Amino acid sequence: MNRIDVKRRNVDHRKKQFAEATYKVQEYPHRLNFYVTPPTADITLEQFEQWAIDRLRILAELEACSFRNKSPADTAAHMKPLLDKYLPLDSSSSGHSQLFAQRQKDHYSHFILRLAFSSTEDLRRRFTRVETMLFRLRFQQDDMRERSAFVRTLNLDWEPVSEEEKRELAPLLAATAGFGHAKRGNQVLDEDWSKVDWERVPDLIDSRKVFIKKGKAYVPAREQQSMVLTEFTARLEKALELTARALPRLDEDDRLTPILNHLSKNFIAPDSSYSGNGTAVEGAEISARNIDHLSQHFPACMAHLHRTLRRDAHLKHFGRLQYTLFLKGIGLNLEECLVFWRSSFKNITDDTFNKEYRYNVRHVYGDVGGDANRRGGGYSPYSCQKILTEHAPGPGEAHGCPYRHFNMENLAALLQSQGVTDHSVLRGVEEDKTKQKFHMACNRVFEHIHKNEMKRAKDEGVMTAAQLETIVHPNEYFKRSYLLKNLNNSSSSKPAANSGEDVKMEG
Repeated sequence: MNRIDVKRRNVDHRKKQFAEATYKVQEYPHRLNFYVTPPTADITLEQFEQWAIDRLRILAELEACSFRNKSPADTAAHMKPLLDKYLPLDSSSSGHSQLFAQRQKDHYSHFILRLAFSSTEDLRRRFTRVETMLFRLRFQQDDMRERSAFVRTLNLDWEPVSEEEKRELAPLLAATAGFGHAKRGNQVLDEDWSKVDWERVPDLIDSRKVFIKKGKAYVPAREQQSMVLTEFTARLEKALELTARALPRLDEDDRLTPILNHLSKNFIAPDSSYSGNGTAVEGAEISARNIDHLSQHFPACMAHLHRTLRRDAHLKHFGRLQYTLFLKGIGLNLEECLVFWRSSFKNITDDTFNKEYRYNVRHVYGDVGGDANRRGGGYSPYSCQKILTEHAPGPGEAHGCPYRHFNMENLAALLQSQGVTDHSVLRGVEEDKTKQKFHMACNRVFEHIHKNEMKRAKDEGVMTAAQLETIVHPNEYFKRSYLLKNLNNSSSSKPAANSGEDVKMEG
């Protein structure tokens, strides 16, 4: 007897339901994209992951600009080198040879992150917000003719204003649109105008930028941004809701699920591998005897580990691992690292240290262990994202992120020990912590501590905007802090007297 398995029947039904996503040659006639049609062509697993990570870096940096209340002009200037590096998107008139590749990456990376960030309402809301910010930035910078051509393809329910009506209303349109008196009639005629119900553009009405007649608002092309952005946001919100409902019914490739989960976690803090792994900062003396002095440049997570080690002459396993990887990342070699840990564990014998701790340090550096570990030079220093999401500290443990794992009283005490006494900064940190923007709280503290040096570095062009982007790695925090604090004397790093002062801190 042939019995149809219910589960198998449901699987076939689902496949039939989503069978419309057949291969389609994708064309990208415009720089801008409303991301209406999902991509269907094949890409490699490496492209899938890397493209999504590159876009995530851009979205996270845009969100950081928003949290810092940067002006639109400052945001555009800050984002330009990052967009050029991670998500370039040239205009059609540029004649760039990689236009298709650029637009394909932009198209695919949007949909990959849409999959990753549609599972919860909070992720959907944040994704919509930052994607709209990215679209706004591109819309403002796009060539006017190309932008108008793109808007016409959207088939939005705007009524175009005829040439005859423009001539008839030219003085009124010119007055409300803010055109100058000189040749303003020609400016009105040269501009594309649309008529929409006045309820759709309250912000333009509030700022008196449109002319209203019989319930219709006359909107010039240069002010259409508001309507386009509203439409972009509304469409994306609906699309994300549909994606959220479809996700449980999709037969996902097992290779993709871990990547999507990893990407969604990275919205806490963008993941970042430290490019300077194992390389000492130029001019810094990276030695066991100088760690106390260098600790003034440590982020709060590593400063807390260092103070706990100096207080207790011991750290538990995950604390040792997190701190050892960080020290490796700032350029402390294996021999000096062993000297550092042996001198720090001053309450135990040489025999105990050699039996219980020495091998682990060597393993982290890739000096012992499997072939793959040795070939890879050991483990990489932990990024902020890894510290935030893995191995939450328990009783007696000092690892993790203080901005996430400390209560506000203990966090304030730790920050005050680092010289942060400004109440407005501490209030900002508390707000960031409440909103779970932990890496932003860390960047807020960094910018407060280094505000004079950062201003000078920008004014003198010592560091570019890309080099001052949001910090998402403890080792980058150290490197940038050291370089900023040694702008005048980058060739040497001298240990400070009595730099090993103990500071007690309860976590």
